Amino acid sequence: MSGTELNPATAPHIPQGEPPHRWRHLNFWIWELPFSAVLILTMIGVAYTSFSKKPITGYWELLAPLIALVCVGAGWHRASDSSARLRLIATQALHWVAFLVVMNMLLLSSVQRDFSAAATGLAIFTLLTLGTFTAGVHVLSWQVCLLGVIMALGIPAIAWVENSALILVLVAGVILGIAAVVWWHFHEKRVRSA
Repeated sequence: MSGTELNPATAPHIPQGEPPHRWRHLNFWIWELPFSAVLILTMIGVAYTSFSKKPITGYWELLAPLIALVCVGAGWHRASDSSARLRLIATQALHWVAFLVVMNMLLLSSVQRDFSAAATGLAIFTLLTLGTFTAGVHVLSWQVCLLGVIMALGIPAIAWVENSALILVLVAGVILGIAAVVWWHFHEKRVRSA
């Protein structure tokens, strides 16, 4: 069953006179909420990493268990009995513990001598991306796989922003300058017409 179908056994009571499609639409957005939340948190992490040029390891360490919970939720309806659900929880726990172990291995002082802070942050985010995509494949969830693909698109974006910071500042300055000139022009017109 997909998240967009209305199941009478699990759906809230539909009030008389309310169209069922409205409840299906609401049910769809509730189903997609965890994926959207993880995507927004990932984008915040990517933006912070891009502009601060510092690894935010603790942030990714907190995001990994959250993604694990989303993956368990995504695969829960496919698990037919309690042993399948226990297997789902165990495999996701092992998957994400392995990710956290490898991520913390990147933070060892012997490894840090060979990596800059920006490279470490990018490597950790790349691991998180790979972990998310493979977890989505494991639980057969296109939403989690799509989340992994979107995260993968953030990898070159981080590298590009880090390498193009001066260009971005110049483009932002030009845009702000044009906006100031346009605002001043319309402001002067209003003052003259008043």
